[in-house]
Amino acid sequence: MMFCYQCQETAKNTGCTVRGVCGKDEKVSNLQDLLIYTLKGISNIVVENKVDVSSIKEINFEMLNSLFMTITNANFDDDAIERQIKKMLKLRDDLRGSAPAGKLHDAAVFTVDSRESMLEKASTVGILATENEDVRSLREMITYGLKGMAAYAEHAYNIGKESMEIYSFIYEALAATLDDSLSVDDLTALTLRTGEHGVKVMALLDEANTSQYGNPEITEVNIGVRNNPAILISGHDLKDLEQLLEQTAGTGVDVYTHSEMLPAHYYPAFKKYDHFVGNYGNAWWKQTTEFETFRGPILFTTNCLVPPRKEEIRKRIFTTGSAGYPGCKHIHADENGKKDFSEIIELAKTLPPPEEIESGTIVGGFAHNQVMALADKVVEAVKSGAIKKFFVMAGCDGRMKSREYYTEFANSLPKDTVIMTAGCAKYRYNKLPLGDIDGIPRVLDAGQCNDSYSLAVIALKLKEVFGLEDINDLPIAFNIAWYEQKAVIVLLALLYLGVKNIYLGPTLPGFLSPNVAKVLVEKFGIAGIGTVEDDIELFMAR
Repeated sequence: MMFCYQCQETAKNTGCTVRGVCGKDEKVSNLQDLLIYTLKGISNIVVENKVDVSSIKEINFEMLNSLFMTITNANFDDDAIERQIKKMLKLRDDLRGSAPAGKLHDAAVFTVDSRESMLEKASTVGILATENEDVRSLREMITYGLKGMAAYAEHAYNIGKESMEIYSFIYEALAATLDDSLSVDDLTALTLRTGEHGVKVMALLDEANTSQYGNPEITEVNIGVRNNPAILISGHDLKDLEQLLEQTAGTGVDVYTHSEMLPAHYYPAFKKYDHFVGNYGNAWWKQTTEFETFRGPILFTTNCLVPPRKEEIRKRIFTTGSAGYPGCKHIHADENGKKDFSEIIELAKTLPPPEEIESGTIVGGFAHNQVMALADKVVEAVKSGAIKKFFVMAGCDGRMKSREYYTEFANSLPKDTVIMTAGCAKYRYNKLPLGDIDGIPRVLDAGQCNDSYSLAVIALKLKEVFGLEDINDLPIAFNIAWYEQKAVIVLLALLYLGVKNIYLGPTLPGFLSPNVAKVLVEKFGIAGIGTVEDDIELFMAR
């Protein structure tokens, strides 16, 4: 039996036990559990033997990639996950053999010799192997935070930036989830330290992106189409986009972004490509219909992949990096990180142009550097009363009908409020005619989910500008939508920064035990969403 409750759409908000709502089956889920257990074993060896993480570069990268593969909607390929388990077991055993003997956990020494033995072992080491509900809740929250951390660290790595401190913490925290001597208080403290390192990894990725591609700037992005064959690129990895743009230049093939890749248009470095023409479609969950009308090939650089229902669409989907799906061609990098996208380009040339499903433009590019350039204007608008409150509505989108709340919330906000957003949650309101306040758009899109860091930087800078002691004294309210594990690390980062009274929806995480949820409510003011009218009234009264 499988058991998974790592995403917001988990069945009945308690756990998927037959097939994931995301589409993964029991086999994939259990293999992912075993992969995580293997990573914990490697971490146990590193910690017990005080291994210098700078000396295990291959393991560092494969650790990130393995964690990323288990994020919701990233990899559905059981063969790929089995290969990764075997790779990590070999790296584990080589590491264990070269390090001084220490006190090692079963995760550091177990053996498997077949798919059957893998699945048998997986059935004993999954989430429910931790019997204490509160310990289980905290261990999983830490693990999910580490998955999000690994995703951001891998993006930074692909651009040439890495941090030994981040690697060391990942090993320390994963090893700690095996330690039965740790109390609930110990694990609670480790959860906040996970948030601390979440801030650090998002800062690392911000530095990687901006040093390579420039600071995001205010940009109008076309949402219509041209009459050329085209490739749709989805996911989050900007290095993959860069290589695709370089290889498609001069071929007559256009490139469009999809979902979380939209903010790539805000970076100056990508504006030199005249065939980088716009964004197609909406949030990830609408891809089952929008991929039909796009007509050309689709490249998934990371999550969020929805299992394609039609064979014709599956043949047009390519994956790379941590992403994978059975029957879809996977593009591997060579030893220098280069990827050959020629097969995708040649396929695009044989297929018709995308069908137009909307037209016009949307505006974004309001990361911290751009907003700080407008600081005087923003501060004056606040002091004059033109802007009464900022609403941080970052996070994820999803399929649940209850997520219509966020569109209604945005539409119902007073006209003297501004929405600051990042992540695919923006698709619930970034095309609404909400207008502006003295030239400041009422929706300020900072970028991808990892660019929630920009919103924290902006808040901290405004705290300084207004001479406030506490970030919670700012006229900023947090109404966050979550879906998967990158949203978990963003939430933990905000908690570490001292942000309180965050509304989280459309449901509180199913992995929170009642006692852990009570701590978050009492200590941090975490709350679930209510009705649009009641929530706006509460927010505006604070």
